[in-house]
Amino acid sequence: MSNIKLDITKAASFLEAGAVKAFEPKVKAAQEALENGTCPGNDFLGWLHLPSSITESFLDELQATANTLREKCEVVVVAGIGGSYLGARAVIEALGNSFSWLIQDKKNPTILFAGNNIGEDYLAEMTDYLKGKKFGVINISKSGTTTETALTFRLLKKQCEAQMGKDEAKHVIVAVTDAKRGAARTCADKEGYKSFIIPDNVGGRFSVLTPVGLLPIACAGFDIKQLVKGAADMEKACGKNVPFEENPAAQYAAVRNGLYGAGKKIEIMVNYQPKLHFFSEWWKQLYGESEGKDKKGIFPASCDFTTDLHSMGQWIQDGERTIFETVISIEEPNRTMLFPSDEENLDGLNFLAGKRVDEVNKMAELGTRLAHVDGGVPNIRISVPKLNEYYIGQLIYFFEIACGISGNVLGVNPFNQPGVEAYKKNMFALLEKPGYEADSKAIKERLAQEQ
Repeated sequence: MSNIKLDITKAASFLEAGAVKAFEPKVKAAQEALENGTCPGNDFLGWLHLPSSITESFLDELQATANTLREKCEVVVVAGIGGSYLGARAVIEALGNSFSWLIQDKKNPTILFAGNNIGEDYLAEMTDYLKGKKFGVINISKSGTTTETALTFRLLKKQCEAQMGKDEAKHVIVAVTDAKRGAARTCADKEGYKSFIIPDNVGGRFSVLTPVGLLPIACAGFDIKQLVKGAADMEKACGKNVPFEENPAAQYAAVRNGLYGAGKKIEIMVNYQPKLHFFSEWWKQLYGESEGKDKKGIFPASCDFTTDLHSMGQWIQDGERTIFETVISIEEPNRTMLFPSDEENLDGLNFLAGKRVDEVNKMAELGTRLAHVDGGVPNIRISVPKLNEYYIGQLIYFFEIACGISGNVLGVNPFNQPGVEAYKKNMFALLEKPGYEADSKAIKERLAQEQ
């Protein structure tokens, strides 16, 4: 099978001649630091060769658990936040039927995602929906104490036990958590839940190829072996001994850092397939949480075209020239639909009659690319032969390895997220969580002074 392809010509043209090539030593050094474990955050490099190290027997074990949930449940709720749900949702949404939530599919359970917000209406509406249904839960949390996920899991656990009985509930609740520590591990051991381990050396945003992502994806009915194979093949294609000009991850890391140095501070991930919306959301977390440190980093944004051309198109075409685009283009859709002819032709679109809808979409993509480049927006294009498990696996690993390289070139630790803890400290203080008494007093005094 062929690989995804990267085209940086319409981005490199905005830089001085040879600017991308000039990054070769930095990119090579950054990748060698990953391989040698000498970079910042080197205790979180377990994802680097994960695809090629996953065994058939491990995937079979995951699939067997997924099959149990698929057989016993009408609905499976994935409870997790950030990297504990975005990767799975990205793949499931990309590969699934766009209207699966409306289809009574006897083969596949409905997959819901929760534990990623504290919306009271959302949680109440979810529990209402689950009333009278056979549902299971995949609780994804290393600690078991992340507020959003822990709150949701407590609700789901109680409802599942009430509706199915405690003995049956333990067969449809699965924990994906730490090997030894934390509230989720203690709960799983106490209740007798089937559990899978989140590796200590794999951070959440890099965890989609661990049970964090693979189990929900298998529950949704997709081929996790093909997903892993695609990632493993891309691992080879981006290996440290692959020449710079032939390594797509090295090229992507080089050109985006070159653009950043030239004042392009915002990268917009663009897709022309609605199914890729949550893939962009996963990508935003991967790059935002990895690079946004030390007052540095490209701001990751995303747009769904052509939809957002009717809302954001004006700004992208004529706004401040601090942006560049990375476009994911799917070469061949999975379905075929021809544009119909109409006798009255009131909309004037008979010139499209007989053409595939995707041909219209592709011309919109090409026309937009030409217009944006002419308008001063550098454009990177990633072409994907088909939207399936194999190529989604390739995309996942491509962006992961490129992120690790790019963060090292930028000079930050791509594998920590110290800024994420700031809001939690304030929230716990305001809620008067035990152990936060001093912070609670300080923040209340501050708020009083600001009133």
